[in-house]
Amino acid sequence: MKIPFVDLKAQYLSIKKDIDLAIQAVINDSAFIKGKYVKTFEEEYARLYDVKNVISCANGTDAIYITLKALGIGIGDEVITVANSWISTSETISQTGAKPIFVDIHPEYFTIDTNKIESKITSNTKAIIPVHLFGHPVEMTKIIDICRKHNLYLIEDCAQAHFATWDGKKVGTMGIAGTFSFFPGKNLGAYGDAGAIISNNDEFSIKARMYANHGALVKHEHEIEGINSRLDGMQASILSSKLPYILDWSSKRLEVALLYNEMLSDCEKIKLPQIHGSAKHVFHLYVIRSEDRNGLQIFLKEKGISTGIHYPNPLPFLKAYSYLNLKPSDFPISFDYKDKILSLPIYPEMSKAQIKYVAENIKKYFN
Repeated sequence: MKIPFVDLKAQYLSIKKDIDLAIQAVINDSAFIKGKYVKTFEEEYARLYDVKNVISCANGTDAIYITLKALGIGIGDEVITVANSWISTSETISQTGAKPIFVDIHPEYFTIDTNKIESKITSNTKAIIPVHLFGHPVEMTKIIDICRKHNLYLIEDCAQAHFATWDGKKVGTMGIAGTFSFFPGKNLGAYGDAGAIISNNDEFSIKARMYANHGALVKHEHEIEGINSRLDGMQASILSSKLPYILDWSSKRLEVALLYNEMLSDCEKIKLPQIHGSAKHVFHLYVIRSEDRNGLQIFLKEKGISTGIHYPNPLPFLKAYSYLNLKPSDFPISFDYKDKILSLPIYPEMSKAQIKYVAENIKKYFN
C-alpha cells in the first residue's frame, strides 16, 4: 500500500465541482489581482472566525512581517518566540531590524514553554509570538497574563492551527493579531502561496492593510512606504470554495489522530502526541517520538509510507542564527527531540485501512 504524507488530490476530487467553478469564475471575470473574490474571502473568513478584520496577503511569512511592521517593531527591539518552528516566525523578526529571542518547547505539547518566557524578557522586549505548532494551541492563559504584566504585544502564529481553540477561544483572536498561512498543505490550503492577518483592533488593521498595499488604502495615495503583498483572486476564490468544509475537515483530522492513538497505544517504543485539557487540537501534523526515529523512517518508506520531520534543526541551531552563539544546553528539549520526532501521514481523507496499515508497520518494526 502506498500512503502519501498528505493527499491534496484526494481533497480536490472530493470537492472537484466547487474548485472548478471557483477557478472558472475568476477567469471569466479576469479578477486576478484584488477585486471581488478577495473581498468575499476576507468577509467569509472574518464571519466564520468571528473577527472584525481580515487582511489578506501573499503568504503566511508576509502576514507575520506586516504585523510586526504595522506595530512599529524595528531596530533595537526584541521579540520572543519558540525555538522549534519554521523559519518564517523568526526571520521576519530579523527583517524588521529586531532581534529574535528563542524559548525552549514544552516537553509534551511541542509549543513554547510558558514557564521559561519571563526570564527572557528585557527592557527591549516588545512582543511575543507564540506558535500554535502542529495544530496544538499554546497555553494562552499564561501568555496573555505575561503580555499584560509586561505591556507586550501578543502576535499569534496560527499557520498550522486554523480554527483550533484554547479554553473555547479561537487561536488568533487573543492578541493584537493572528497570522495565517494558506500554503497548499495547510489545513485550509490554497493552490499556491496565500496568507492573512486577523484582528479585532481597527487601528492596527488599517495600518497592516496599508503596509501590505504599497502604503496606500487608495490607489496612488501612498501615506507610507509599504510592500506589495496581495492575495490574488484565484487563490481567494479557491479558499472560499474550501471554507465551508474546513470545520468538518478539522474534525476528521482529530478522528484520524485519535485512531492512531488507539492503534499505537500498546507500542512502548514510541511516544504519542498529547492534547492539553484546555485545547482543541486540529492536528495539522501528527508527531510521534522515537529513540530509533531514523530506522523507523527508513522502514516505513520501504513499506510505501511517507513521513516527515518537523523540524530537523531547531531555529537556534541553524547557520542563520550562529551569530547568536546559542548552545544546545540553552534549549535542552528542542535539542533532544530533533533526532526523535517523526510526522506520520494525516489528512481528512485517510481511511481506517490506511491508518491501520501505518500503525501495524510501526509495531512490526519494533517487534
